[in-house]
Amino acid sequence: MQEFLIPARPDLLAARESWLKMLARERRLSPETVEAYERDTRQFLHFLTGHCGGSPGISDIADLRPADLRGFLAARRAGGAGARTLGRGLAGIRSLLRFLERRGLVNAAGAAALRAPRQPKSLPKPLTASDAKHVVSVEGQLAEEPWIAARNGAVLTLLYGSGLRISEALGLPSADLSSPDETVLRVTGKGGKTRLVPVLPIAMRAIAEYRRLCPYQLDPKGLLFRGARGGPLNPAIVQRDMAKLRSALNLPDTATPHALRHSFATHLLGRGGDLRTIQELLGHASLSTTQIYTGVDTARLLEVYEAAHPRA
Repeated sequence: MQEFLIPARPDLLAARESWLKMLARERRLSPETVEAYERDTRQFLHFLTGHCGGSPGISDIADLRPADLRGFLAARRAGGAGARTLGRGLAGIRSLLRFLERRGLVNAAGAAALRAPRQPKSLPKPLTASDAKHVVSVEGQLAEEPWIAARNGAVLTLLYGSGLRISEALGLPSADLSSPDETVLRVTGKGGKTRLVPVLPIAMRAIAEYRRLCPYQLDPKGLLFRGARGGPLNPAIVQRDMAKLRSALNLPDTATPHALRHSFATHLLGRGGDLRTIQELLGHASLSTTQIYTGVDTARLLEVYEAAHPRA
């Protein structure tokens, strides 16, 4: 993790470092989440330096009041932070204080009593089934190199056909999906959690075609999808090629690789899939996360109703 000058006393710095290591090793949070929590708590310590009149130690945060935390959130909001950023920042501070409370060093009641900022509700924006089929087809890819077109089609087909995150698809080892008869894939998702997802025959054919055309030796212990120079495929490359594709197909800016995962869930729900099953397929820890797709389907139904009903 990058070193920063953090205004805090050694006891608080050491405790914070132990907390960050615990998040990564024991809680198995993603590196991106740990980095965000590090940044948020670093900003909080900078705020406390001015708030307390000097570098804070554990004794200075032992009995933080809700008013102290509201002052921090107000300062961050004045600096342009949105509700999601503020909510994540508060979650990180609460986690740190609970960590210290379990060691008998602070009282975390003040942070627990503070209500998190209200989060704006936004619905995922899936592609239509027709657009999704065009996007994932190998024939529709714009890459000039046939093997890169086949690679892009295989990656996008996995995102839409199995509901994978882009990081999950690009993290697949070459040994996986090596047999054309495979129908199930074991995926390692957020927090190192594994789940089983079905793989459609069309996805297996796309992967087989990519394997056939790929000019690099696919080591079973290495990654399945390769970049143009043979190294690991960068997610930014997939996102860039998707941007070119949506421009060619006249699709909105919301047509991203991740939108294919949203499309997977929305189209399953629209065809009668139940939320519990979709939750398992997506790897969501909570059903409430999956329930957002009911709003997407309801919105679509209302659009159809308003367009078709004679009295609408």
